[in-house]
Amino acid sequence: MGFLDKAKELSDKVNESVTAFSSDEVIANTVIKAVEKQEKVNAILRARGCNYRVSDIDLGMGIPPSVTFGVRRVNERDEDSKEY
Repeated sequence: MGFLDKAKELSDKVNESVTAFSSDEVIANTVIKAVEKQEKVNAILRARGCNYRVSDIDLGMGIPPSVTFGVRRVNERDEDSKEY
C-alpha cells in the first residue's frame, strides 16, 4: 500500500467519524449526557457550599469532538431563587 493509499484510507476514516458524530441521534445523546453531567456537578458544588456553577455547555463537532463547560459565580440570593 502506497503513501497516497494510506492517506486516502485515513481521510475516509476521518470523514466517517465526522459524519457519524453529526448524526441527530448522536448529537441528542451527547446533549443529554452533558446536561446530566452539569446537573451532577452543580449538585456537588451546591452541597460543598461553593459559589460557582456550571452554566454553559458548548459542543464542538471536530476531530476529536469536544464538550466544554462554562462556569459562573452565583450569589446566595440567586441560589435561593433558582432551581438547578
